[in-house]
This record gives sequence, C-alpha cells and structure tokens, in this order.
Amino acid sequence: MPIEITAVQGRRQLGEFIDLPFRLHAGTPWVTPLLVERRAFLSKRLNAFFKHGEAEYFLARRDGRVVGRITAQIDFAYNQFHGTRTGMFGFIEFEDDPEILRELLGAAEAWLVARGCEQMLGPMDFSLNEEGGVLIEGFELEPLVRQSWHPPYYQQRIEAEGLTKAMDLLSWKLSVDDRTKMKPVIEKLAKRCREKYGVTVRKMSRRSLRKDLDKFADVYNEAWSENWGFVPYSKADLDAYAFDLQLVFSPEWFMVAEVEGETIAMAITVMDGNQMQKRMKGKVVPTGWISYLRRNSYVDQLRVGFLGVKPAWRHTGVAALLYLEHFEAAANSNLKHGEAGFILETNRDMNAGLEAMNGRVVKKHRVYERALRDPAGRTT
Repeated sequence: MPIEITAVQGRRQLGEFIDLPFRLHAGTPWVTPLLVERRAFLSKRLNAFFKHGEAEYFLARRDGRVVGRITAQIDFAYNQFHGTRTGMFGFIEFEDDPEILRELLGAAEAWLVARGCEQMLGPMDFSLNEEGGVLIEGFELEPLVRQSWHPPYYQQRIEAEGLTKAMDLLSWKLSVDDRTKMKPVIEKLAKRCREKYGVTVRKMSRRSLRKDLDKFADVYNEAWSENWGFVPYSKADLDAYAFDLQLVFSPEWFMVAEVEGETIAMAITVMDGNQMQKRMKGKVVPTGWISYLRRNSYVDQLRVGFLGVKPAWRHTGVAALLYLEHFEAAANSNLKHGEAGFILETNRDMNAGLEAMNGRVVKKHRVYERALRDPAGRTT
C-alpha cells in the first residue's frame, strides 16, 4: 500500500502523533513520557518555542495505520542570530521501512522550501535545548531526562537517505561519590579560584530561581554564543524553563559562582525525571502522582544539563570549582551518579574537564544536515 502523508489536525490526530513511539519502542530501553506533558509541549499555544518559531506536524499512514511521524520547524531566533535560512526537522519516529522515512523527509523538506529555507538540520525537538539528535551509540542504556532513544535502524535509514553528519553530541557517565577518582588538578584549580580570585559558590533557592535564571541567561548567552547550534534564551523560554525546573528542584545542585556579587558561572544539574516517568507509566492519575511525591526515595541519577563560564573568567579555574562542588553535593545526597550532556564533540574544554572527573562517554547522538532543493531540483 502507498504511504499517505498528512498534516496533523485536531486533538485526535495529535494523540496519534504522541502515541506512535509507545508502540514502536515497547519492550526497549525507551522511557514512557507523560502524556499530559507531551500534549502541553506540542501545543502551539503553550510552548514558548512558538513565540519565536513556527512548525507543522506530519503523520505517515499506510492503509489507514500510522507508521511514522515528523515535524518541520523554523526557529526565527536561530536564523536571526546565525544569519541563515535554516529549517529543522524533529520528533522523528518510523517503522523500519525506507519508503516511510523518504516520504516523511520529503514532506518536511517541501514545507521548509516553501518558506524559503536553504538548509535542513535535525532532528531537534524543537531545539538543541530540548531533545536532539539520533542515538548512534548506547542503545542498551535507558535515556535520562531530555534524552531521546532510537533503535539502530534510525541511523542506518537516515544516512541511506543522504543526510550527512552535522555534529555529534556526547553524554558522559559520571560518578561523584568518590573524590579519589578525580584528577588532582581539579582540587588545585578550585583552591586557586577561591584564594586568588575570590570566587564563591552559592546555591539557588526556589524563591530566587526565576531571578537567577535571568543571570543564567547572561552566562549562557556569553558562554555558548560561539557554539554550534546556539540559540539565545528569550524571556518566554526562561519562564517555561523555570516551571520545568521547579518540578525537579534540588537546591544543592543549582549553583551560582560569583565574585563580589557578579555572576560569572553557573551549573544546573537535575535529578533524572525519567526515573519518575518510568514508574508513572505515562499517567499522573490515578497513582502516578504518588511516584512523583516519593521521588526523593528512589531517584538516584542526575543529569548535568548546563555548566558554563563567562569567557572573561575562564582563566580563573571556576569550572573546576563547580566540578568540585558536585562531589561535595553528592556527599549530602542520594544522587551519586548520572550523565553530563549534551556536550558538542568539538567542545574540547568541557570534554577534557569531564575526563578529568573520571567520566567516560556512554552515548552519542548525531544531528544531520542536508541542503534543500526547490521543486525543480535546484539547491535553494
């Protein structure tokens, strides 16, 4: 039977879009998301992405049955910052059939070309600040919060369709319960940072979280602005991020490095929400909320999402100080291990720092790119 591609319309079809990976990945390490969260995230009215972007959602059907999905989106903030006409695709899921993927990519490309895009990157859900990339290593491991999981054939089929590597994103396994495994240079740099430069570290509170996220944005926009895939945070993005962080807030892991009241670096590490979602099995009611309330009794993993230093202060060793603070936080927490990511494969300083913490790469996600062509076959 031929493949039929249609744009998602209405609540029922959005439900089909959300439900597909539940069927495709049953019995795999994939972790069930919360259905209510997925509906809110994909809502063009509720998601802050749509303050600076637009998107279309597509379903692939064969004989009436959903066999694939994809989004096509344009982040105007990304294009304005980079001076490009780039479009993205995301939320890619498909049965192991090259025709399905070919039709999905074709629909996304046509939508992007019609809006003047010259290049396509992906997958991104909707940006690299959320889930991004196709899993290419670490298939046997469960994903942590905001990590995607895919079977091996996704990489094989995508590359067979001619998409090429744009960037690999690394996830480092870390254990922060034994300081003896950390390279001695970390403690030396941290001591110098405190004594020579007067750097102090304070922990955020729930009350100060939203205000501190404005300072986080200052650090982020300076520290990451030269990185591949960077998109500046808007106020709406920060409002949404603050809400998400409140749900997994642990004050010992939310760190602000300062010199005489000036914020020079930040680290935000969160408990692994996927361990909660796995127990909740996609639903808050009737009993999922109990698993959420009891999260501190069983969640033992964390994810280092952001650790950044303003460029003018990188010479101080403040990154090492924040690394050391993670070991000290672990001494008073049941969160002893987890992952740091996504780290660009080209980020030498961060990758070297994680290696110095006795980390090792356990997962890789790949973002792909392709030049777009107009209906006549010409590169746009």
